[in-house]
Amino acid sequence: MTPATFLAYSAALGIAAVIPGPGVTALVARALGSGFRSSFAMLLGLLLGDLFYLTAAVLGLAFVAQQFGMVFTAIKWFGVLYLAWLGWRFWREGITPENVEAGKARGGLFSSFLGGLTLTLGNPKTMVFYLAITPTVIDLKSITSSDYAILVVITAVVLTISLMPYLVLASRARWFLSSPRALKMLNRTAATFMVGAAAAIAARH
Repeated sequence: MTPATFLAYSAALGIAAVIPGPGVTALVARALGSGFRSSFAMLLGLLLGDLFYLTAAVLGLAFVAQQFGMVFTAIKWFGVLYLAWLGWRFWREGITPENVEAGKARGGLFSSFLGGLTLTLGNPKTMVFYLAITPTVIDLKSITSSDYAILVVITAVVLTISLMPYLVLASRARWFLSSPRALKMLNRTAATFMVGAAAAIAARH
């Protein structure tokens, strides 16, 4: 893998991470309800879930990529349709003060960590990124062990940098996240990014 490939992966992951979804909603709700420490523990759980899917992509999908090209074509178009649908949902509704409030939860740091892990493992948005987007950015057939190690570090750093502002914002500026106008702007921006990502995936050969 070349530096340009790592950079492309970092950019794709960063865009996917900052687009609001179930993980971001849960982080915001946890920060509002339980503070920064608890939400940071949840972030670590989300990160571990992403690393699980990255490992699955590198180990399992590499073989599939070599043998079944049509599988990736199907996965690609599933990703396009899912991102377009998610964009439509966020444009119409997205994150609201009500569903953020409903997402508040109590518990210790471990329960927050476990909640983040299970949320990521069951999050279609995360699955789509590693099953549909990652194979279009990275040649899975040529990844070495050192490439994988670099990807792990990049994933940890990019996700932390991308999600940390949500935690700080929810912990320090609750008035912003309780403003319907601010949430509407956030939702419309997220919807635009999702539809744009769907179009970009569809255009790749």
